[in-house]
Amino acid sequence: MDRRRFLLASSASALAASALPASALAAAPAAVAAARPRPTPQQLAWQREELALFVHYTVNTYTDREWGEGDESPRAFAPTDLDARQWARAAKAGGFRSLILTAKHHDGFCLWPTATTAHSVRSSAWRDGRGDVVREFVDACRAENLGAGFYLSPWDRHEPRYGSGQAYDDFYLAQLTELLTNYGPVVEVWFDGANGEGPNGRRQAYDWPRIHRTVRALQPDAVIFSDAGPDVRWIGNERGVAGSTCWATVDPARVPYPGFDRPWVGEALQQGDPHGNAWRPGETDVSIRPGWFWHAAEDAKVRSADNLIDLYCSSVGRNSKLLLNVPPTRAGRFHDTDVARLAEFGRKREALFAGGNRLAGARVRASGGDAPQRVLDADAESFWRADAVEAWLEFELDAEIEFDLLCLQEAIAHGQHVANHRFEIWRDGQWRTVAWGTTIGHKRLERFEPERARRLRLVVEHGYEPARIATVAVYRGG
Repeated sequence: MDRRRFLLASSASALAASALPASALAAAPAAVAAARPRPTPQQLAWQREELALFVHYTVNTYTDREWGEGDESPRAFAPTDLDARQWARAAKAGGFRSLILTAKHHDGFCLWPTATTAHSVRSSAWRDGRGDVVREFVDACRAENLGAGFYLSPWDRHEPRYGSGQAYDDFYLAQLTELLTNYGPVVEVWFDGANGEGPNGRRQAYDWPRIHRTVRALQPDAVIFSDAGPDVRWIGNERGVAGSTCWATVDPARVPYPGFDRPWVGEALQQGDPHGNAWRPGETDVSIRPGWFWHAAEDAKVRSADNLIDLYCSSVGRNSKLLLNVPPTRAGRFHDTDVARLAEFGRKREALFAGGNRLAGARVRASGGDAPQRVLDADAESFWRADAVEAWLEFELDAEIEFDLLCLQEAIAHGQHVANHRFEIWRDGQWRTVAWGTTIGHKRLERFEPERARRLRLVVEHGYEPARIATVAVYRGG
């Protein structure tokens, strides 16, 4: 570990005081170590979105099941009022920036009129067999300026060629090619390692290198999700909870392919690896209902807005991205309760940060160097450095402020480096710890009972390579 230097950066949302002299700013980027992994522009944009919506929809919606058998009649798919634009508007009202559709689930039924099989919307009565859910979905996303992504289940319980090796690979790649060439730009392609027939059933050894090459060739700006990446990893559970320690870096050898099952996999996915040589941030998926598909019996079991705020803090607030599933009903629309909860979640999340950063106007001191003189702009990537093993940034105001939420951010375009930190207030002649944690990454959120203080400080206790802090902010959300 190189503890020679910590680089502490601050943004307009973080510091109320200042920037270094121009000469120091010009020299600073050269001092940043380049050895540790950094995100691609696509990974960076993906994580800054923070919120995406999953849309689970297939014949299961009409058979009241979670997993289909593959022998369902296509005519079971019978929406009476399908409105993908309603999905997109509800997502936007909640603050979500993209949506991912189950273009094909394990039952093999395709939501677009594929040329690869008759087991699709083409064989349903919906829109007289001329409908295309995928088309309506992407058009709705673009009308609301939201990103669109697809999940194409590798496991297909309907297709006879499943388990045959290359013949099924060719079939699956043909479906993937249709989705990635006929519907415009895609922001995320979502895979899992589902191969659920068991040791006595058909099994397919998926050709992941070929699958990934296809995505790269057809949608070079899309990020690829799976347990093992290669761009974005699963967080290891479906509870909406990332690890309290959560590195965006991983060791690819620990989870080499989707569906890999060893005792350490959960820990590896939850925590990442500070010494990992690949940047693969975590995606935390969870459903707004007990199930992933709509069931009438669960209409009274939709998560509350307060619970969604908890999920936001335990996913986005732990350096992950939240992927929240909201399933359409048999009509083809989101249920009114789900829509209301999304909107309420959006309002409550805005209320958390209402009133702005209460450190605005503070005088700032820092370990190891002169304090900034004016507000810094994170977009300009200006920062100040402090030569110290233990680096700190102190804020002093003219009067006490009350706050109950702490927001910290690293400038992750330059990597993730902070391994331990604490946040303190000056009380009764000494520093008292209000929040302590390990990683920060894109965002760290800590909630606590209201505190009052006039002097506050962030301490970076330990880091790998120089650390850049992009945001230090406190709020009184109420």
